[in-house]
Amino acid sequence: MDTRKLQKIVISALEDIKGKEIEVINTAKLTSMFDRLVIATGDSNRQVKALARNVAEKVREAGGEVLSTEGEDTGEWVLVDLGDIVVHVMQPQVRQYYNLEELWQATPSQRRKAAEQAASE
Repeated sequence: MDTRKLQKIVISALEDIKGKEIEVINTAKLTSMFDRLVIATGDSNRQVKALARNVAEKVREAGGEVLSTEGEDTGEWVLVDLGDIVVHVMQPQVRQYYNLEELWQATPSQRRKAAEQAASE
């Protein structure tokens, strides 16, 4: 399935269940593993799980493939691997702690500098 079409399905599925702060990061130039990273916030374990399930269901309905889903047992952070797109649905405190947006939007030299700084602390 075309990445743009898949992205639209994912965003729509997240919006259907009232996902918050939906952000799409183009990772095509950063990694060969996937082209997009979609991050969304859910207010509770139940909503995080529902958001992830809805993404998986809508992708399958559209003829796409869900490679794997991780984290549904706790619902604090659920990852849905769609191949070209990886979806992270998190509760607010988990999202703030891991700050994936900053990690994936940083340049390689910024990431290296942050890693060196963390190692020296």
